[in-house]
This record gives sequence, C-alpha cells and structure tokens, in this order.
Amino acid sequence: MKNFLQEFGTYDASTGMYAFSDVRSGLIVAMLSIGTLIGALIAAPIANAVGRRLSISFWCLVFMVGLVVQIATPNGKWYQIVVGRWVAGLGVGALSIMVPLFQSETAPAHIRGAIVCAYQLFITLGILIAYIINYGTNTINGPAAWRIVMGIGFIWAAILGLGILLFPESPKYAYSRGRKAEAKQTMTKMLGVSENHYKVARELREMKDKLEAESASNHAWYEVFTGPRMAYRTWLGIALQAFQQLTGANFFFYYGTSIFTATGLSDSYITSIILGTINVAFTFPGLYFVERFGRRPCLVIGGIWMSVCFIIFASVGHFALDQVDPTNTPKAGAAMIVFACLFIVAYASTWGPMVWTVTSELFPQRYRATSMSITTASNWIWNFLIAFFTPFITSDIDYLYGYVFAGCCLTASAIVYFFLLESAGRSLEEVDTMYVTHVSPRASAKWQASDDEGLRESVYEHRGNGEKVV
Repeated sequence: MKNFLQEFGTYDASTGMYAFSDVRSGLIVAMLSIGTLIGALIAAPIANAVGRRLSISFWCLVFMVGLVVQIATPNGKWYQIVVGRWVAGLGVGALSIMVPLFQSETAPAHIRGAIVCAYQLFITLGILIAYIINYGTNTINGPAAWRIVMGIGFIWAAILGLGILLFPESPKYAYSRGRKAEAKQTMTKMLGVSENHYKVARELREMKDKLEAESASNHAWYEVFTGPRMAYRTWLGIALQAFQQLTGANFFFYYGTSIFTATGLSDSYITSIILGTINVAFTFPGLYFVERFGRRPCLVIGGIWMSVCFIIFASVGHFALDQVDPTNTPKAGAAMIVFACLFIVAYASTWGPMVWTVTSELFPQRYRATSMSITTASNWIWNFLIAFFTPFITSDIDYLYGYVFAGCCLTASAIVYFFLLESAGRSLEEVDTMYVTHVSPRASAKWQASDDEGLRESVYEHRGNGEKVV
C-alpha cells in the first residue's frame, strides 16, 4: 500500500519511490512469527491450569492488544508496527494450539479429522478476506488504507473469544479434572445420543482407563520426550509441523504480490485473490479426503504433487522467464501462475489442513497440551525463518529457491510413509495404544483393537535405573 510505504519505508532518491529494505521487510513480516513461537510455547501451562475455553478467550484478548499497538503507530515509527505484530503473534501462536486441541478433544472420532481440518479452512478464508480487503483499501489515500485492514481483525477475535464461552469445556479436560458428570453431558451432546448409549459408556471407560494409568506414577514435563513412545511421537510432530512450512506454501502467501509482479502481471492483487480463492475452495475437499481416504495416503500424494509443481515453477522462472522484463515472456509467466495454482490445490486439500489433524491426535491426554505446544512451535520457527530469509534468498538465487521446497515436499512424503500411523476413525485412546504397541505405520490402517486391548498399555513405571516395565 502506497501510504504504508510512505509512512514506514525509506525514500530512494534514485527512483523517486518509497520502499522497504530487505531487513525491514523481513522484520515486519517475520516478527509475527517470533510472537507466535513464544505464544505456542507458553500456551500449554495456561491451558492445563484454567481449561481450554478460558485460554482461548484470554489469547483472543492478547491478539486485540497487538492490533491496538499497530493501529496507534505514528508516522515513521515502523518499529512500533514490529512490536504490535509481535504481541499479536503471541495470541495467534497460542490459538494455533488451543483451537485444534479443543476440537480434537471434543469432536467424535468419525468426524474428528474433518472438524480439525475446518480450523485450516477458516485460516484460508481469513487469508482470502485479507486479500480482498487489501485490494479494496489499496486506493485509499492516507493511513486509513492500512488501519482498516488491521482493525477488521477485532471482529474475528471477538467472535472467537466470546463465542467459545457459549460452548462446554472439552470433555477430556473436564474428566481429567474430576468433572465426570460434565464430561458425560458434553459427550452426549457431541455424539447426539442418550446418556446411556454404548458409545458414551465406551468413551468414558477409555478415558477412565487412560487417566488411571497416567496417574499411576508422577510425571514431569520432560516426559513428553521420555514417556512411553513419546520421543518418537514428539519428534514426528515436530517434523510434520516443520515440513508443513517447508512445503513452501507461505512463499506464495507472504510474497505472492511481489512474486507475480515479477511475472509481468499488471495487478498482482488480483492474482493474490485468485490464489486465496483456490486455497479456500480446495480446502473443502480436504475435509472429505481426510476421513474418506485417511491421513497417510493424502499426505503422501499431496507431498509428491507439490514437489512436481515446485520443480516446474522454479525451472520456468529461472530458465524461461525474462526477469529483466517479464512482459517479453508472457507464456512463461502464465505457466508459473498455473503451476502456482496447482500447488495451492494440493496444499489446501492435504498438507494445509491435515497436519493440524494428525498432530492433535498423536499424544495422550496428560501430555497433549505440552506436546502440541512444542510441535506447533516448530511450525512457527520455520514460518519465521522462511518469512525473514526469503527476500535475501530470492535476491541471490531467484526462482531456483523452488528446488529447495521441492526437495522438502518429497522428504515430507517419505516421513509420513515410514513413520505416521493412520488414525482415521479411531478414538484418541486407540491412537495412543497403537503407538505404544509399535504398530507398523504401513499396516496401521488395518489394525483392529479388541474391546479391552491395550488401553492401559501406555503406562510405564520408570525405575531409577531407567528401565521401563508395563
């Protein structure tokens, strides 16, 4: 936006225009990610102390404070924008854990994947709305052009922060705090059955068995790495969240306007809206795919698809596009747009929503909030690194950067194939049992549990010499 550049950029006398240096641009974009990293790490103890609902409301308030700091920034004080984005990032990072955590602990097993994927759906919807608002305010003269964009964020924070108070507490959290009647009532509503239905009885029994097992010995926070099969799951969650960023999706979402200006498009804001629309539209099929085909096949195929798209995008951009005057190579520019769209189709229907689903299903109740904090922090670390260093990297190697993301997409597919268990249609307690009993990832889709199998098997007593026994 012209006014935002004039107020917070630097004047280049040689061109007669305002612009951001790579450092300033990287800081403004990436400090949000620094805040999200910290917010992700500190969200767990608050969530465990006061519950999921109140935590969500609290972090919405923190996000609003960050918006106030940004909107109140006077002319030239670009560092206040940076601070405001950092504060807002605290709220965003914490909410990126709390919302899927609440969803996974509340939703019935047969639709849990789709419910948690809906978290990503509304993220994509927010991105699209932001693109449209940017387009609509871009022609406004004065600071209203960017203050309106920031101010609209209050609406969504208020809806979430107040709306969540109308919902009951997560049944698994309520049960873990001894509020068994409340947990039963919530499960009855969520399953749509009577209190005496066998599904309610089964869920309560599974929670009871796991809670008794987890309470059999004292647990320290570091047992997210030393607990039963927890190191495997925690590092897997860290890797999955990291590779969601390393797919390269935010290469388009953060810098889409700049990228497609370089391809010679006259109005790159329109291109961003097109990408945002594709992102929203193809997240809907992901809600179906995650339950119909399962987590593993979708993530493996999606990673391979994205890799192919990035290889073609990078090759055309480096070898065919005239980077001095892109209008001389319109077919190359058009091909890049097409494969960027095809990439977004794959990301939106697989790795975008499904990573949040699988990481919310990896951990047992006692460790879930802390483990999700650690794994989500991995997402935000890489979010920051990509956002900050992308301007520098593209300045040096231009579109060859895409080959890096292509390799990461293939690696991500391999990690899913060899290490992730299929969790579609299973209770969180069953998923825990599968990991503890060392079910093979490639055979996990066919695994069947008897009524009593393994629900206590995730409990280990830790002896002083480090030996573990069931």
